[in-house]
Amino acid sequence: MNGTNEFATERLLLRRYRPDDARILYEKFGCDPKMYEYSGWNPYASYYMARETVLRFIESYERTDFYGWAIEREGLLIGTIGAYDYDPERNCIEVGISIDPNFGGNGYATEALIGVIGYLTGHEGISVITAWCASDNTGSMKAMQKAGMKQTATEENSLEVNGITYDKLIFTYV
Repeated sequence: MNGTNEFATERLLLRRYRPDDARILYEKFGCDPKMYEYSGWNPYASYYMARETVLRFIESYERTDFYGWAIEREGLLIGTIGAYDYDPERNCIEVGISIDPNFGGNGYATEALIGVIGYLTGHEGISVITAWCASDNTGSMKAMQKAGMKQTATEENSLEVNGITYDKLIFTYV
């Protein structure tokens, strides 16, 4: 395993985080409730949290099993994507992605996801990629489907975010 390496897709650059990303992530992601509407967690809720998160990611680049990318479009940070919880017995890893709502609907999530799936399976030799989304999160659901992931399970009423309960849809790429 090689860990996070920079690569480009047709329209995007997936790169390692830089310290100056913290301000952007706080302002665009941490202050926008839509960014964590379906996950309930917000590692960018304050500038301090955003800075600590980015610095932790940067330190983690020394590990060959850490995968975390900032997504750029024409020099602008428009999202994040990472893979985590690698299971060596199953050769499986989970992927999570966030795209700035101002850039939603343009296929960037699908494009980044296809790129990361290709990187993880082709370069890292990981054979199973999983992801999940809340049942109401149609944008994420469509991105995963367009990236070739199949829904393999539904955990009914298992995801509670801000007092709202959702079914958790599990997707797999094999």
